[in-house]
Amino acid sequence: MTDGTDLAPARRPAPIRDYGLLGDTRTAALVADDGGIDWLCVPRFDGEPLFGRLVGGPEAGTFRVGPARPATVVDRRYRQHTATLETTWAVGGGSLTLTEGMVTEVKGRLLPTTLLVRRLSAEHEAVEAVVEFDPRLGALHRRPRIHHRRQALVCSWGSVAVSLSSAPELAIETGRATPITVRPGNPVTLVLAVAHREPLIHVEPAAAWDLLVEDENRWRDWTTEIDESLPFREAVVRSLLTMRLLTYSPSQAPVAAPTTSLPEDPGGMRNWDYRYVWPRDASIGVSAFLGVGKAREAHGFLAWLLHASRLQRPRLPALLTLHGRHVPAERDLPGWPGYLASVPVRIGNGAAGQHQLDGYGWVVDAAWAFAQAGQRLYSETWRAVRGFADVVARCWQEPDAGIWEVREPAQHVHSKLMGWLALDRALRIADTHPLPDRQRRRWQEARDAIAAEVRTRGFDPEAGCYVRGYGTPDLDAALLVLPLLDLDSADSPRVRGTIDAVRDRLSAGGPLLYRYPPGRDGFPGGEGAFLPCSFWLVQALARTGRRREAVELFQTLLDHASPLGLYAEEMDPATGAHLGNYPQTLTHAALVQAALAIRDAPPAAR
Repeated sequence: MTDGTDLAPARRPAPIRDYGLLGDTRTAALVADDGGIDWLCVPRFDGEPLFGRLVGGPEAGTFRVGPARPATVVDRRYRQHTATLETTWAVGGGSLTLTEGMVTEVKGRLLPTTLLVRRLSAEHEAVEAVVEFDPRLGALHRRPRIHHRRQALVCSWGSVAVSLSSAPELAIETGRATPITVRPGNPVTLVLAVAHREPLIHVEPAAAWDLLVEDENRWRDWTTEIDESLPFREAVVRSLLTMRLLTYSPSQAPVAAPTTSLPEDPGGMRNWDYRYVWPRDASIGVSAFLGVGKAREAHGFLAWLLHASRLQRPRLPALLTLHGRHVPAERDLPGWPGYLASVPVRIGNGAAGQHQLDGYGWVVDAAWAFAQAGQRLYSETWRAVRGFADVVARCWQEPDAGIWEVREPAQHVHSKLMGWLALDRALRIADTHPLPDRQRRRWQEARDAIAAEVRTRGFDPEAGCYVRGYGTPDLDAALLVLPLLDLDSADSPRVRGTIDAVRDRLSAGGPLLYRYPPGRDGFPGGEGAFLPCSFWLVQALARTGRRREAVELFQTLLDHASPLGLYAEEMDPATGAHLGNYPQTLTHAALVQAALAIRDAPPAAR
C-alpha cells in the first residue's frame, strides 16, 4: 500500500472465540485476531459504543492495527499473569507483533480515565502494516467533529472526546486506511485517550507505553497472592484476571459481560444486553475470590450491593446498573445488522423487573462465606441480609422467573432450594450476629417448610432425582448446586441421582450440558450448551467424592476455551463455536469454583 484507501466494508466479524479482551476495570474492548477493535463502549461498560462493528456492522466503526494484507497468526497470547495481549503474524520473510492493553491504574495522576496503548514491532525485515481508525459514537453511528491538537488527532461528540496520537507521528485520517512501514528496531506506538465531561488529557506515546509496563507489574504482583498449589492454576489465574477486568472499579460491581446481543442462537432473536450487574452472578464471584484469598475483592462487591440495593430493599432486584440504579427498559436498535445477522440488537434488559427468588440465596450465601472467612459483617450489611431473609420467608411460595429468567413465572425447584439456602445461611450468620427470637423462629419455620415441600413436590421417585419444577419431569442443570447446600447430605441417593440424571439427560455431548431441555423456555429457536453448567458438574462431582471424574471433566473443558483462555456463556455442541455475550463473568467464576472444589475434595476422593 502506498496511499490511503477507504476502509474495506467486506471485513466480517471474527468468530467470537477469536476475540481477545482488553480492559481497564471501567470499560473493555474486544479485539479480533486481525488487530481490529470491533467493540468498545465509553466511558463505561454500559456506555455508548465508540467502535461497534461487532454487532453494528461497518457503519458502527472499528480501530484496526495490523498487517496491510491478510496474514497468518503464528502466536497470540497474554503476557503471563497480565492483561497485555500480544498477537504475532508471519508477513513475508518477517513477522509483525501487536502488543496492546489498557491502563488500569490512573488514580492520583493526571491521566485520562481510559488510555489504550497499541504498539507494532517488526522482526527480520520491514513489514507493511495499516491503521484503520473509524470512531462512530452511539446508536446512530455519529461521525466526529475533527481537529488537531499538538501531535494528536482529536475527535469529539459533545460531552465525549477522544485523541489518537502516535510515535513516530502518522498522518491518520478517520474513515480511511493509513499505510505504514514498520521496521525492525523502530516500533510504532499508538495511544487512544478518552474523555467524558472532563478535559481531554494528552499522554505522549513513550509515557503511555511506560504506564502499560507499570500496569503489567501490578497485575503480576496481584497474581502472586494466589495459592501456588491450586489445581489448574494458570486457567484459574486467567479467569480471575478476566473477572477483575470486568469489575467496574469505581463501584466494585462486576458486569455479566462487556457486550450486548452476541447471539445464543446465530441468526435468531436470543440476543440480550449483559452490560449490567446480576447480584446472583456477582455473589458466585465473591465465593470464587474468597476461595483464593482475595477478601478485598469480595468485600468490595458486598459493599456495593449494600449501597445499590438500599432504594429497593428489602426486595433484591434481579439486575442493576453499574451504579446500582434501575436498568433501562429493553429496546431494539433499528438498522443494526447484528452479529452474523442476529437481530434485534438490544440495549437495556427486560429481566430487570422479574421476581427471581434464587438471587436471595446466592447473595446471603456470599455473605455467609464472607463471615466464614473471618470477616465480620457490618451492622448495616447484616440488616440488609435480614431484610432479604424476611422477603424469602414471606414470598417463597410464589412462582418466580427462576435462574434462567423465563418470561412466564413458575414453581421452580432450584428457586425453592435457593430460598432454603438464604434462610439457612442467614440463620448461621445469626449465631454470631444479633437477631430477635421471633424473627429467628419465623426463618426456621419457613426453611423447614421449604425443605418439606421440595422433598415432596420437587422430587421424582421413579427417576430418583429432583426435577425442574413442580409437576414436570424436566430436569434443570442448576440443580447441580445440591451438594453445596446441605439440604440433603452430599452422598445421599437423592443428590447422587440428580447429578447422574442431569449429566445423562441434559448432555450436549462430551463435557457439555444444556441448562434445561432445549426448546422449553418459550422463546423461538434453539440455543447452545450452557458453559457454567459444565463447571457446576465438575464442582458437584468433586463435592460428592468423585474427584477423578471431576479432574477429567475439567481438563476436557479447558480444551474448549478460546485460544486466549476465555469463555462465552454458551457453546455450539456441534461446532465448538462460542455463543452469547463474551467473555462471561459467570462462566469464569464457575471455573474458579470448580478448581477450588477439586482442591478441597474430601481426602477419600483423592
